[in-house]
Amino acid sequence: MKVLCERERLREGLTVATSVIPLKSTRPAVENVCLVATDHALELVGTDLDVAVRYRIDDVKVEEPGTVLVPARVAADFVRDLTGDTVQLRTKGETFLVESGSDRCELTTVDPDEYPVVARFSEDGSVPVLGSTFTRLVSRTSFAAAREQGRYAMHGILTQVEGDTLKMVATDGRRLAVATSAFEADATGAAPKASRAIVPSKGMQLFCRVIDDPLEQVRIHFGENQFGLKTSKAEVFARLIDGEFPRYTAVIPASTENLVEVETELLIRKLRLVANVTSADTRAVRLSLDKGKMTIFGRSAAMGEATTELDVEFEGKAGDIAFNPDYVIDGLKNCELERVRLEYNEKTSPGKFTLGENYIYIVMPITIDT
Repeated sequence: MKVLCERERLREGLTVATSVIPLKSTRPAVENVCLVATDHALELVGTDLDVAVRYRIDDVKVEEPGTVLVPARVAADFVRDLTGDTVQLRTKGETFLVESGSDRCELTTVDPDEYPVVARFSEDGSVPVLGSTFTRLVSRTSFAAAREQGRYAMHGILTQVEGDTLKMVATDGRRLAVATSAFEADATGAAPKASRAIVPSKGMQLFCRVIDDPLEQVRIHFGENQFGLKTSKAEVFARLIDGEFPRYTAVIPASTENLVEVETELLIRKLRLVANVTSADTRAVRLSLDKGKMTIFGRSAAMGEATTELDVEFEGKAGDIAFNPDYVIDGLKNCELERVRLEYNEKTSPGKFTLGENYIYIVMPITIDT
């Protein structure tokens, strides 16, 4: 292999590829980045066996095509710290040289045959989505996905194609985020095929990372065992989570008796204020609602108690409902409305927050001592 390319483009590609490459693996070959030089492009491939990326750099000068496997972190760090504008990559026997001006690094190589096969994106059956639409749906939901062990199916984002809409859903069992957006029209005019998959949160973050142009129409593909996304620069794949996603529709209130509307930023500040006195063991605040007023109260034996009031628009029966303030704030930080809407029935029933158009967030209440 012998390739000449721009340092900045190579740095970007190595940064993306190494973001999924593990420091240690039961298969040592995947600790490396795979560089594939064809006639007019350089492709960088990285994987941890669950998530994989192919990053393409065009406009390179390829004097000798070839494939090489080199230590990922060392290559990325060396290229990052180079000062020259161009970089020459070439094999030299059993080693690989990275050169720019007077700077030079000679890396050991691994047999490319030891590297796992990374799929290529299939256009057949793929669906077009505006880049900004995809990243917005991920940001609206990913924060609600489970992180603790033992909730495997909840570690991902349920991604569904339903008619002319794309829906994403995430939950950890205590809160639930649901966001939907209409598809942009495909050039063929064909209706998208109904599809459903649980995509790992890590994969979703990588998908968003390679979408650097929000106006680009990317393509997504639901495979039998993996979900793929393709941009003009990259192809990314994530192994699907095999499990039963919770029946989330059962916890979304069909109708509600109480409705609160309040300024979003003000509610965030007031919740943070009162949450300061709560502890990890008593992470709860009580919202007391009456006509035109909300009182927020928090208490812990170790630190004391705090109370604050704010003006709201309230329709319903005066009463209380308590939540984990962190969960509520997580949702409010993603709210796209100046005034958020909270609906609920009883103090023991879920709270439904409307955070934007086609965007709802459900938080389960907490029972606290009065």
